[in-house]
Amino acid sequence: MAVVAVQSPPMTMITLIDHGPIRELRLSRPPANALNPELIAALGEALAAAPREGARAIVLSSALGMFSGGLDVPFLIQLDRAAIRDTWESFYRLMFSLAASPVPVAAAITGHSPAGGAVLAMFCDYRVMAEGNFKIGLNEVQVGITLPVAILRALIRLVGPRQAERLSVSGQLISGVEAYRIGFVDELAPPDHVVPRALEWCQGLLALPPQALAQTRQNARADLVRIVEEGLARELNAVVDIWFSEETQTSLRALVEHLAAKKKG
Repeated sequence: MAVVAVQSPPMTMITLIDHGPIRELRLSRPPANALNPELIAALGEALAAAPREGARAIVLSSALGMFSGGLDVPFLIQLDRAAIRDTWESFYRLMFSLAASPVPVAAAITGHSPAGGAVLAMFCDYRVMAEGNFKIGLNEVQVGITLPVAILRALIRLVGPRQAERLSVSGQLISGVEAYRIGFVDELAPPDHVVPRALEWCQGLLALPPQALAQTRQNARADLVRIVEEGLARELNAVVDIWFSEETQTSLRALVEHLAAKKKG
């Protein structure tokens, strides 16, 4: 299969790599691929552009070691209410783009994937995670954020009600082995084989009759699409209210101070 590096627009923070009919979207905002408004917008644009430009499947990846550290809290904590609402709305629309993508999307989870990083993976069709000492999960409660209902509903869809309750309420980050055991990820692979395995999964789907594949996939994911649509219609104001609550702001500022001290140390 020919591998072609596609010219990425400047400052998109996404590296585009075409593997024949499969386009790899590699998150490229070091050190942690933290999700700020620019990266969220760039990923949404790249997801929309790939099918228009002929891609029949997508792999979402990153450099080894860190898939995405989630929302860029040190940046977001500085924003006012209108900007935070815009950011959360953009993030919900990114979840929608993944859920409603007209082509299959595989997450190549090449390292740690807490919070928003785990959310990106959850809304893909398939998840391959790196073996080793990497963690994944929704640790929002641990940093003072109430898990948005749409994300909780998507987690229930993925792992079932009991496991979703256990993980969301505790905010626990789990190993790849545990994530595979409960169905949070679909397979584990050595770190340098994560992207190739995601590509192989896509190739397997593309060998199927395309019309039957597309219609069945659309039907199978319609409930996930509805989850995000309902979230967009009902939840955004509540999510923003929680973000600016005293408890959440205190917890987020403590997190930012901890990260700053850790960086200095």
